[in-house]
Amino acid sequence: MLSRIAESLFWIGRYVERADGTARILDVHLERLNQLTAEERATVSDNLMAVMGADPEEDRDEGDGLREVLHRLAFDRGRTSSIAGSLGAARENARRARETVSSSVWEALNTTWNGLSGHRQDVVGTYRLCTWVVERTATVRGMADSTMSRDDSWQFLSLGRCLERADMTARMLATGDEQSFRLSWANMLRCAGAYESFLRSRPAGFDESSAAEFLLLDGLFPRSIVSSLRGAEKSLISLDPVPSRLGHMDASLRIIGQARSFLEFHHTEDLLGELPEHLDRVRSACAEASDAITSKYFSHDVAQAWTGELI
Repeated sequence: MLSRIAESLFWIGRYVERADGTARILDVHLERLNQLTAEERATVSDNLMAVMGADPEEDRDEGDGLREVLHRLAFDRGRTSSIAGSLGAARENARRARETVSSSVWEALNTTWNGLSGHRQDVVGTYRLCTWVVERTATVRGMADSTMSRDDSWQFLSLGRCLERADMTARMLATGDEQSFRLSWANMLRCAGAYESFLRSRPAGFDESSAAEFLLLDGLFPRSIVSSLRGAEKSLISLDPVPSRLGHMDASLRIIGQARSFLEFHHTEDLLGELPEHLDRVRSACAEASDAITSKYFSHDVAQAWTGELI
């Protein structure tokens, strides 16, 4: 497979998952932002944008920060850290790999991109956008899974999806780090679409630690960080199945495997106290693995950055 096609497929997976994750995070925080005072709203808005990789000081307008949040995280088509920017970048990469992705995937992405202009750029419009984007990205993923052969094309797309999902779940959990910015863990679980699955796994009462443990470590829930890292490992092994008598010598596989193993085998009595450290480790591992994947499979030396990418 040509490296440019492989790279496009990898970034389709990442951008679609990024749009989905950003929509989930923004949706669950909008209600909280509306209930705060103007001063508190500005603080929470800055924290949210920082967690999502946007500089809260850049192009700041006078006000409580809500306008910047809506524009920078939802509607700014020039930044791939936003919902609209991610979907536009996914569509552009699908156009470049048009001979490889299925017609169903292309049509789903194209329809999603064209539908963005129908959403109002206010709080109510953003609520509706977030719900719509979660549904549309699920359609794109479903079309990919049901219409693409499980060859290298699908593996690169799945690799990007899993890597981005681990990163986005870590970012979502990071929005609860500061007391001034804390969500209830019930809302955090709903943000990940994990609330019902979590309740079925915990028939008795639960606390914050058990909810964090589920989103970090549950091996059966597909949006947990461990499950996402396992999926990335499987794709990397499928792409390069050559065994090594000296262990895993592939840099990206080693980085992801080390991050997953640390989470799975690290027992702690104070998970919430160590949560920021765990999340930083996961996000660093995702960035380093992306660099290693780019160096091995794609045609340039440095991976595309999480923010500041141009469509």
